[in-house]
Amino acid sequence: MSIPPPETIEWRAEAGQIGYRDALAAMEERNRAISEGVAPEMVWLLEHPPVYTAGTSADGAELLDPRFEVVEAGRGGRYTYHGPGQRVGYVLLDLKERGRDVRCFVHSLEGWVIATLGDIGVECWRSEGRIGIWTRDIDGGEAKIGAIGVRVRRWVTMHGFSVNLAPDLSHFTGIVPCGIEEFGVTSLARLGIDLAPKAFDEALQARFGDFLAALNGKVCALP
Repeated sequence: MSIPPPETIEWRAEAGQIGYRDALAAMEERNRAISEGVAPEMVWLLEHPPVYTAGTSADGAELLDPRFEVVEAGRGGRYTYHGPGQRVGYVLLDLKERGRDVRCFVHSLEGWVIATLGDIGVECWRSEGRIGIWTRDIDGGEAKIGAIGVRVRRWVTMHGFSVNLAPDLSHFTGIVPCGIEEFGVTSLARLGIDLAPKAFDEALQARFGDFLAALNGKVCALP
């Protein structure tokens, strides 16, 4: 197996908002092109207008108030919210060239986000049985600051992660985020950190090599 070098991966960072359905169609097209070898792998960073997305395990009872458009995402997981003030990262990598290990990909993806947030000054962690990126909220309790949801088609990954920089947290009350009722949602802004999307993108890129090393080496050992 010849592992593609990091410089062959396209980075695309959007300054404006991209509609969720448009992004989903673009991801599906890029997935096909990567699998056919006619386009490079890609990391796509963006923001969506308000939308609720339903994963393959979504339970309709967890859609409490559909005040925004609801879109079937095709990814794993349940309901989540995307909207202004949240940075979304779509990661399209060819696992045929990177070990064909979906579990390692998800673990490494989580580790990448956790390490990036640590560099920003926010300690985060995984929590057994609770998908997502967790931290200590201002009230001392655990709260989710980031979500993870992926799909793999033709051994090329789709979807990825979202991190709450400064969204309207009341928008999350229309759903049970990821099916977890007993814990809240937080953001960098709520924790007192004012970070522009561009600065967050740069922090992600600084840790990208560690993410690829964990994935390519199948170490799965980022924090």
